[in-house]
Amino acid sequence: MKKAAAYLALIRPVNFVITFITVLAAAAVSYNIVYPSGKVLLAAITASLTLSAGNIINDIFDIEIDKVSHPGRPLLTGIISENGALILYFMLSAVSLLLSYRISDINFIINLFAALLLFFYSWKLKKVVLLKNIIVAGLTGLVFIYGGLAAGSYQYAVIPALFAFLINITREIIKDKEDSEGDALQGIISFASRAGEVKTKYTAASIILFLIAFTFYPYINGDYNKYYLLLIIMLVIPGLIYFIYSLIKDGSKKNLNKLSLILKTEMILGIIAIYIGR
Repeated sequence: MKKAAAYLALIRPVNFVITFITVLAAAAVSYNIVYPSGKVLLAAITASLTLSAGNIINDIFDIEIDKVSHPGRPLLTGIISENGALILYFMLSAVSLLLSYRISDINFIINLFAALLLFFYSWKLKKVVLLKNIIVAGLTGLVFIYGGLAAGSYQYAVIPALFAFLINITREIIKDKEDSEGDALQGIISFASRAGEVKTKYTAASIILFLIAFTFYPYINGDYNKYYLLLIIMLVIPGLIYFIYSLIKDGSKKNLNKLSLILKTEMILGIIAIYIGR
């Protein structure tokens, strides 16, 4: 049971579910559908599997960093070996790529691109200031495009993709601050360590302020209806305002971890608002 729980923790089940829902939401928004098609379900499965594989390979490369930043992660407990994790990484990647080939050629190409980018990110690219943040946030936004394509069109997935990019680049910036001690041991110069605590806080807060303003654009432009606006005002914006207040007030590692979870929640609430408001 312990080993099964450790493998489950390794693939980040919460992130798996969020990615799965994101693809379904992107497809629903793109074609205003209620029940997902077989291709959309395959897209949701393959995107989630690719993300899980990316988390695994990242943990393998990050073992030394995680001894400081995340000592409770599965590979550090000894329950799972590096070889066991590597086998699971290749299995998930292979299944994801094979299934994505059954969706469409463009979905397969995007999935292959994402899988390769996640590998090179974990291996080398995370050491490049800001590029690592842009890659992770960009891939999160790409999930919406991937889901839209599986449904037959990506046009209406562009706005939520931009929302997801802004939330996740903010989340990556505060995670840099959270992981700064472990990163320093590996010679990784992150944006947070280069900019300093104050600039990092205000950069993250500025992005969220822009996001708050940007959430009104789809309603003003006529893309989403009044229900979208109502849900954004009632559910999403209060959480984003709290994020800014709490971030500036408390930059502790414990609070940053809490704020990272809040941003995940805000992304889910935003997806709900977009689906209902479309």
